[in-house]
Amino acid sequence: MDSRNRVPENWFVDPLRLGVAGAYSNGDSDPLAWQADALCAQTDPEAFFPEKGGSTRDAKRICSGCDVKAQCLDYALANDERFGIWGGLSERERRKLKKRA
Repeated sequence: MDSRNRVPENWFVDPLRLGVAGAYSNGDSDPLAWQADALCAQTDPEAFFPEKGGSTRDAKRICSGCDVKAQCLDYALANDERFGIWGGLSERERRKLKKRA
């Protein structure tokens, strides 16, 4: 894999740093608390950052069953994430979504 397609070191915050999944009564106190419940944090990050032309199928399948998919997509859109699958959408799909908004 060349350097342009490497998985970013900080693609998610370590759930252990966030505390027990689902234990936050107020998500506003930590805007990244949703990451503790993300299914992608329990899987291989390579699936979420496929090489150019690679399949996004596995990542999207995992996202489809994730309880925090909406928060993930909101985060990606708000932070202009340009690489990887976030909230079940690829880079191209997120760009199209932003253009329509």
